[in-house]
Amino acid sequence: MPLDHYVTLGRSGLRVSPFALGAMTFGEDPGAAGCSVEESEKILRAYLDRGGNFIDTANFYTNGHSEKILGDFFTHHGNRERVVLASKFFFNMFPGDPNGGGGGRGSIRRQLDETLRRLKTDYLDLYWMHNWDRNTPIEETMRTLDDLVGSGKVGYIGFSNVPAWVTAQAQTMALLNGWTPLVALQVEYSLLARTVEGEIAPMARDLGMALVPWSPLKNGFLSGKYRRNVQVGDSERAKFVGGPSEEEFKVIDVVAEIAEETDATAAAVSLAWLRAQAGTVVPIIGARKLEHLESNLDEVALTREHVARLSSISRPELNYPAGLHGELRAMLQFAGTTVDGEASNVYPPLLQSDVRY
Repeated sequence: MPLDHYVTLGRSGLRVSPFALGAMTFGEDPGAAGCSVEESEKILRAYLDRGGNFIDTANFYTNGHSEKILGDFFTHHGNRERVVLASKFFFNMFPGDPNGGGGGRGSIRRQLDETLRRLKTDYLDLYWMHNWDRNTPIEETMRTLDDLVGSGKVGYIGFSNVPAWVTAQAQTMALLNGWTPLVALQVEYSLLARTVEGEIAPMARDLGMALVPWSPLKNGFLSGKYRRNVQVGDSERAKFVGGPSEEEFKVIDVVAEIAEETDATAAAVSLAWLRAQAGTVVPIIGARKLEHLESNLDEVALTREHVARLSSISRPELNYPAGLHGELRAMLQFAGTTVDGEASNVYPPLLQSDVRY
């Protein structure tokens, strides 16, 4: 599918492709399951040629090699100003230095300087906090990020893998103080990982943040290569995470059925389901080979019935108090209503607005 049907990223003026290209697999580092510089550049060219403009990396991906590959590519081929380049801070790249990572003021500044050096650029379009630093006051992190936006080194900011209550606190603090607000949240989200729907996804919609799902194919389980009683031999990821469980295969089976019905790849079906969810959802697609990228970008049009089947088979069990906000809430809300003046124990049908996850 073409990638030039741009969407705005949350409550911002930043226009991005409907899929981001994840560069976690760019570069060769022990234990990283990455790909060569040559293959990385092929994937980059293919993504850009389709109109893609949103590229996501992090300081510690392949021990910094991912950022360096991107920096070298745009230095040699130009068009840096035409892409939305995002990276992340948090993980310590200097073992033994207690201030080498995290969300403290000095640490963020040093991590950004190192990232900009590897990327061979003087600014990032989007800077993510990669994880929650529970040892640093969130106001220190947010004020530092606001300063970096003011300096021109960073355009927009976002959080990744941060609890909903911390994110809500940070966003409220930013709005009350006139600091730069968060525009997006990078989260694990797929047909096989839907617990984000408990608190983070509703919060993001309410506060005007986009969701940018990582691992939208759940370690490749939704890519189409995993079938029952079929040995997968070309998955580097499987060496670290094993194979799908029986419950996961139930979802994978339905994805395969719909892929056959729509004459599309399983990967494309899984990604289309994600993009059909409420709010702005921009999945990150990763690839170690050019054919992986092409499989992800296969054209597919899901019907409402397709989306409903996928949603039903993958319905998650959410933590308290999610259950109290669904059917039980609706029942309690309508308890004691009357029919022709008589008390009734019959509850009206649930409306979609009464069911929240």
